Amino acid sequence: MRRLFALIYVATLAPLTSCHAPKPQIVIGSKFFTEQVVLAELLAQHIEARTGIHVERKTNLGGTLLVHKAMQASQVDLYVEYTGTALNAVLNESPTGDSSAVYQRVKQLYGHRFNFEVTEPLGFENTFAMVIRGEDAQRLHLQRMSDLVPVAPKWRIGVGFEFLERSDGFRGWSERYGLHFAQQPSVMDLGLIYRVLQDHKVDIVAGNSTDGVIDSLHLVILEDDRHYFPPYDAVPIVRRATLEKFPQLRGALADLGGKITGQDMRHLNYLVDGEQRDVEAVVRDYRQAHNL
Repeated sequence: MRRLFALIYVATLAPLTSCHAPKPQIVIGSKFFTEQVVLAELLAQHIEARTGIHVERKTNLGGTLLVHKAMQASQVDLYVEYTGTALNAVLNESPTGDSSAVYQRVKQLYGHRFNFEVTEPLGFENTFAMVIRGEDAQRLHLQRMSDLVPVAPKWRIGVGFEFLERSDGFRGWSERYGLHFAQQPSVMDLGLIYRVLQDHKVDIVAGNSTDGVIDSLHLVILEDDRHYFPPYDAVPIVRRATLEKFPQLRGALADLGGKITGQDMRHLNYLVDGEQRDVEAVVRDYRQAHNL
């Protein structure tokens, strides 16, 4: 009789315990700026719609190396990186060659060293952009980075921490162009640089070429006429262990290959930064409009 009661109890309990079993999921991470949060949400929505896999968002984690370490520690399964950044900041190599050569090198080394898969590029590049006020560009006839040489000794520059520290950042850039500014760079959060530029607290900032507010604030990106900055193509990077666990993920990521233009990305960033719209809603509308 006791055995019968035990069997009845186990049979009754089993459905209850199975309800509490954790659902299979992947974790998408992002760095600490708007575009990264938008891209994480875009990948998350697309993966959930395409595969039914639940996606946990861990956005605004920090800089490149912090997110990379989270991937290595299996705390994050997937995030979007930029090829020039991967080669320089993570792999400690100097990017050389065209976009395809840099991409292939990153793909090879990430697979060999970290067991990460570098998937198909999303279709746009986000390079460092040296940005000035529109009125200064017009008044001083500034179009190219080399035009800064005579004005730099009177100018102040604002940068993010990564641009100051990276070998493809401030030091190499200022040396390539022979620039000597009035003082050491002011280091600030990337979300503040354009406000500080508008308030005339600095005269030039190191932003990103896809920042959405550049046009709306009538700012000007200077041409990199000495070709200092390498290719920075946006590519999803995923742990191979995650692809083995969720093989359908590969097809979902391939769906997005080459689908996002630089203009698309600038517009998405503007909707979030310029119009203060909700990231989830912005991405949902974009996916519907582009049949993703």
